[in-house]
Amino acid sequence: MMVLFIAGCNWKYDDRTALEKIRDRGVLRVGTLNNQLSYYIGPNGPTGLDYELATQFAQSLGVKLEMQPAYTLSGLFPALERSDVDIIAASLTITEDRLEHFRPGPAYYYVSQQLVYKNGHWRPRNLTELNKDGARVAVVEDSSHALTLNGIQRQYPDLVWESVKDTDDDELLKQVADGLLDFTIADSVDIALVQRTHPEITVAMELTEDEPVAWFMKKAQDDSVYALMIEFFGKKAQSGQLAAMEEKYFGHVDSFDFVDTRAFLRAIDNRLPKWEPLFKKYTNEFDWRLLAALSYQESHWNPRAVSPTGVRGMMMLTLPTAKSVGVKNRLDPEQSIRGGAAYLSQMLRRVPESVNEHEKIWFALASYNIGFGHMMDARRLTKAQGGNPDSWADVKQRLPLLAKRQYYKQTRYGYARGYEALSYVENIRRYYQSIVGYEQEKAQAIQADLTENLDDLQTITVEAPTETGGEAVLTETEAVETPKADVAEKKETDAADKRESNNGN
Repeated sequence: MMVLFIAGCNWKYDDRTALEKIRDRGVLRVGTLNNQLSYYIGPNGPTGLDYELATQFAQSLGVKLEMQPAYTLSGLFPALERSDVDIIAASLTITEDRLEHFRPGPAYYYVSQQLVYKNGHWRPRNLTELNKDGARVAVVEDSSHALTLNGIQRQYPDLVWESVKDTDDDELLKQVADGLLDFTIADSVDIALVQRTHPEITVAMELTEDEPVAWFMKKAQDDSVYALMIEFFGKKAQSGQLAAMEEKYFGHVDSFDFVDTRAFLRAIDNRLPKWEPLFKKYTNEFDWRLLAALSYQESHWNPRAVSPTGVRGMMMLTLPTAKSVGVKNRLDPEQSIRGGAAYLSQMLRRVPESVNEHEKIWFALASYNIGFGHMMDARRLTKAQGGNPDSWADVKQRLPLLAKRQYYKQTRYGYARGYEALSYVENIRRYYQSIVGYEQEKAQAIQADLTENLDDLQTITVEAPTETGGEAVLTETEAVETPKADVAEKKETDAADKRESNNGN
């Protein structure tokens, strides 16, 4: 019996390094959170900041990527402790508790913790008012926000708050928006993104200074994977790729307009369904949601919109532009959408090849607004000032300079309202994100009814893309917020319709 027992034991010592185990397995297993910042299934497949970084890190190791998305925080660190995943990549902040038990990678961006409430609800003037009139405060259990409240409670012992296990920050934010919860705490970037679909969420106060966000690994003497992670993030930061990815996923959410966002969400419900088939029909190489966002920025989806400068229709085409893309009647919504898509394609093809694929669309949209020549002037100004002319983050800072004499007199094409072009592009990005987020919420609601998750974890194996950065922005999850389009939504007279047709517009 003893011989059989010994023979049945797994007595062989595994002396492989963590890196060797991953490479022998051929897969990097990454735990993440299923949300619009870290990872989710978008219109063109998996996307998200942490997903894109993890994809590129797996490529650098020469292995495939296996994402294991959790819907709540409670499932992540236990999976890491059990060695079910190799890394957690979920845009989580470094806290004292996490430092004690896990090993963080390099910080790749920073967030602050903010207390939020519902617009229209009373706003607490200080922390002593959080429980005023029986108000409820809740945060996710074992989160950095729970640690913050623990610290606050030491100073304010009468503070009462709830720690909720089977939920996530987004769900609590939505409860605040729906009036089911008075206050919660979330990270600044998460709040800005969720506001695109729940504009009722309002920031009451900042609770912390900026805190570092990082990936996490198990604590071990083996540095084989950790050392490569340090090198990976160092190269990304030095090359500017990390800054470009941050710009891609949340560089457009700095400003927020409650009234405009709420009006846009109503328009998604009431107006978009009528025009969605046309946007899908003429989408060309674009995500149809991007085309819809562009159209809303131009006309608020009003096919008879006109402006004092003579542009008109769903895509607000000028007469020369309409003729160049074969549009005879700008007031015909189908012709206008087809023409606008064709013109945007023209602008996209003219963007220099040196621009990263996923950023070309922003340069194309700026060209759609102020003209290709002025966009190139902004790139030249950027280079002259020591910036990167291929980086949208750098170029967008110089666009407003095209309206200042000391700068535009140095350009080839002269004065341009570059500040409007900047708002134009960033607004479209925010609108786009609102549409994607709106659809994502609907899909998640359906999935919640149909899918049962085991231990809150799913396993999704994805093939790494052959190019870093993915497709042109058309595959991004970004979206955008937008100032109101400078358009008059009024009906034209029959004479104007006839004049439009007779002029061959």
